[in-house]
Amino acid sequence: MFLKILLAISFIFGTLLANEKGEKIYNILCDKKAIKAIEYNSTSQLIKQIKEKNYCQNIDDKKLQLVALHLTDNTKTIKVPKNSKCQVCGMFIEKYPKWTTSLEDKDGKILYFDGVKDLMKFYFEPQRFSHKKKEVKEMLVKNYYTLQPINAKKAWYVTGSNIYGPMGSELIPFETKEEAKSFLNEHHGQKIVKFSEIDEELVYSLK
Repeated sequence: MFLKILLAISFIFGTLLANEKGEKIYNILCDKKAIKAIEYNSTSQLIKQIKEKNYCQNIDDKKLQLVALHLTDNTKTIKVPKNSKCQVCGMFIEKYPKWTTSLEDKDGKILYFDGVKDLMKFYFEPQRFSHKKKEVKEMLVKNYYTLQPINAKKAWYVTGSNIYGPMGSELIPFETKEEAKSFLNEHHGQKIVKFSEIDEELVYSLK
């Protein structure tokens, strides 16, 4: 147990140091204005665009990886306040950190959910939960493999797998389609969907 804790601390510390190095390289060698304008769905896409367009001068692949780590901020988490309850089912969210999702409205208020399914119920039923879709600023879900937050609207989801969340069958989120394919094959998933393919009918078909 002590060894596991020590390894976890070492990993976190190493990630923080790498992030700091990436920030220094980014500030010295990179065209920050051009990079901020890049649109990407995954870290690999970000790296590819920086490399192809030569947005960082005299940089090797190792340094580019450090820059990407800094830009994607892989140390951030969805921080759930103590005793927070899911906005849909009322369950205490702290019990299920692996499945936590969040929604931020235009005023900066953040709501929390115990899984992707309940987040989607909230989003797709504004008349039931008294909100407007256009007022949603950001939605975050956690990559199933890394547990890092990703934009819900850019994620890929697997349905019908043999992995269950706090509320049963779930939409399992991933940063890339490749990750989703790997999971689908390993866990007998039914299909992979993008955010634009999710609707109320799909959400409520998950039991």
